[in-house]
Amino acid sequence: MRETISTSAAPAALGPYSQAVRAGDFIFTAGQLGLDPATGALREGVAAQARQALDNLAAVLAQAGAGLADVVKTTIFFADLADFQTVNAIYGARFVGAAPARSAVQVAALPQNGRVEIEMVAYVPR
Repeated sequence: MRETISTSAAPAALGPYSQAVRAGDFIFTAGQLGLDPATGALREGVAAQARQALDNLAAVLAQAGAGLADVVKTTIFFADLADFQTVNAIYGARFVGAAPARSAVQVAALPQNGRVEIEMVAYVPR
């Protein structure tokens, strides 16, 4: 069973992909940048981008009937790993209790010259 998840509370996809897909009991999100869903503009600075990306992901998960407490795996993509500590502090404040498994990697570039992009996998038994 596969279901596409979409919400106007997060930025629209920048290409031919879905904001998220539910497959059985799992929800797989697309990566989210720090784009303001109302304006489509990228937030200024890595801290603001990380907060907005997490807000966007929370909105997508909410549309699927899930929340950050249901997240089992995340991947964080950095334009510069020098931003790791800043993003790590913001990220850590969003996950109370058992944090999900996580990967963090530096990439050559992110869309729209973003500094951080985050994707998630959530588990929500039906």
